[in-house]
Amino acid sequence: MIKTETVVQTDQYLTFTLDKEVFAIEINRIREVIDYLNVTPVPRMPAFLRGVINLRGNVVPVIDLRLMLGMKATEKKVDTCIIITEVMIDETPLHLGMLADSVQEVIDVDSSQIDAPPKLGTMLNTDFIRGMGKRSDAFFIILNIDRVLSCSDLAMLNNVKALEEKRLEAGQVA
Repeated sequence: MIKTETVVQTDQYLTFTLDKEVFAIEINRIREVIDYLNVTPVPRMPAFLRGVINLRGNVVPVIDLRLMLGMKATEKKVDTCIIITEVMIDETPLHLGMLADSVQEVIDVDSSQIDAPPKLGTMLNTDFIRGMGKRSDAFFIILNIDRVLSCSDLAMLNNVKALEEKRLEAGQVA
């Protein structure tokens, strides 16, 4: 007798908080989570770009995800951290730091626990929401990290990274 098993598709997500709301990103897009580091500001950049950090010799742009999502700026607290993600720019990966108030946990989410993003009318863009996850009686927002930033935002971040790398190579100190 051959035994067959039903395979249920589950995905893992890193959950984190922004202003008491829970968000999630697919774990395969997360490179690491680090304690808050001093971020070197880059002049004349949009408010959401908090600056860059030196991560093991690599320049990594850091964005304030709260500002990207229309919330007030992140304030450094004991649990504030930087989530290092990988976003794609023209099929080239860019490591990007995102400020988070705190990281919660890695969870397994069955596809049946994810609802489509809410339809909020044609005036509001919800492309950055991959779905609404359900856990117990609460929802959490699953972000589509490639769509949180616009194409022009990503290109600007890539340019900032390149400029900071050149500045470091020339021996200029932040």
